[in-house]
Amino acid sequence: MKKLILSSLLLATLIVSMASCSDDTNSGGASCFNGLRDGDETGVDCGGSCTPCATCDDGIKNGDEEGIDCGGTNCAPCTGSVTKVGMITADETWTNNNIYILAGKVVVDEGVTLTIEPGTIIKGEKGTGSLASALIIARGGKIMAEGTADTPIIFTSIQDNIEVGQKAGTNLSEEDQGLWGGVLILGYAPGSFRGDVKEVQIEGIPAGDTFGLYGGEDPEDNSGVFEFVSIRHGGALIGEGNEINGLTLGAVGSGTVINNVEVVANVDDGVEFFGGTVNTQNLLVWAQGDDGLDIDQAYSGTVSNSVVILGNNSDHALEIDGPEGSLEGEYTLNNITLIGNLDTPGGEYADHRSMAMGAGNNVYAYGFKDNSDVELDNNGVSQNFLDGKLSFSNWEVVGFDNNIFVEKVATDDNDVPTEDKIILNPDFTTRAANWTTQVNLGANTVGANLGDFNWTYAKGKGAF
Repeated sequence: MKKLILSSLLLATLIVSMASCSDDTNSGGASCFNGLRDGDETGVDCGGSCTPCATCDDGIKNGDEEGIDCGGTNCAPCTGSVTKVGMITADETWTNNNIYILAGKVVVDEGVTLTIEPGTIIKGEKGTGSLASALIIARGGKIMAEGTADTPIIFTSIQDNIEVGQKAGTNLSEEDQGLWGGVLILGYAPGSFRGDVKEVQIEGIPAGDTFGLYGGEDPEDNSGVFEFVSIRHGGALIGEGNEINGLTLGAVGSGTVINNVEVVANVDDGVEFFGGTVNTQNLLVWAQGDDGLDIDQAYSGTVSNSVVILGNNSDHALEIDGPEGSLEGEYTLNNITLIGNLDTPGGEYADHRSMAMGAGNNVYAYGFKDNSDVELDNNGVSQNFLDGKLSFSNWEVVGFDNNIFVEKVATDDNDVPTEDKIILNPDFTTRAANWTTQVNLGANTVGANLGDFNWTYAKGKGAF
């Protein structure tokens, strides 16, 4: 009799199990803790039988659910949020079925590799000063963030309602800035620093945090791979007039791969290079509060096929500074498109300052105000131009007027010049006609290939 009862119970359980597993309804996130398909395990196909699926019951992937086979059924990965804080001291992988929350500064330590799967969403918590959220790849650490055009990796604010599997939320726009910090990658490549020291503290990180050091003597230093990444709504304030850039590159070496990166709605600069030798291509900056692409401390790499689109409160599309120490280095800009904004009170093409050295080649610009300019900001920069250390070639400008190219000199408090211009016979403005051509909108033969940016958030929002 007991055997009969047990057999009946077993048969009933089997019937319930088979009925549950035959349910093809997908209505929500996974709750496969009982091993049965109850209609809320999106993407689960129970095949012919089900057995318990580890610990998915909390809706969070805890590391013991991956690859679980529920008796012929591949249990769908659990979806949830994972909060990260402090130092990462061992290799780890962030997966695209979770949203990762940066609760303050998250630092990838030296000798450690952080891998981020394509399509992963990372959100920074709101905070300023020492509480500002950011992802920092310290010197000697690596990030392997290899998104794709179809599945980009997205850094955004916790206020963004974007969800797993999406490319954009619905509640924020390019006007929403400063909602979290940003991404900083630091390396051992050379930079030109005051006093000819070999290392300095990165902008945006308090001096007491030694993981903020960058600089060294290895031009081929490798900080990993960072491509098809979108960084949105960052630039949290950490001090008076001091915000975090969207993407900060401190002495990053040429062994690092950085391609196909966009920065949208950052309070400070979009992408800033502090020394280093890394080569980048397909960068896009839109609606930054300060400068689009910013070069400092003898950055000596090449930026190619890249775009800056000014927003309503942007400053310069390009801001370029030179060496601070005796080490000299020259940047190269190739095939750059600059898109102005008639409504912004600033909105300049470019400002070359502080002994700027390098080459700006194949630049296409349109949409700027009549009084926007390309500045040589002091006599040190002007001398570099005369010496061939700063050069321009093949600029095509819609609405070109020679007077957009300006050689400035130092002035006193009453705006009276305290030095004379030194680019004479002919002057800088006259020489500009040698490398700049007036073109009609869309008739350019230089500049970036905008088709390479169809994957971006900016393209989806009609920024270009």
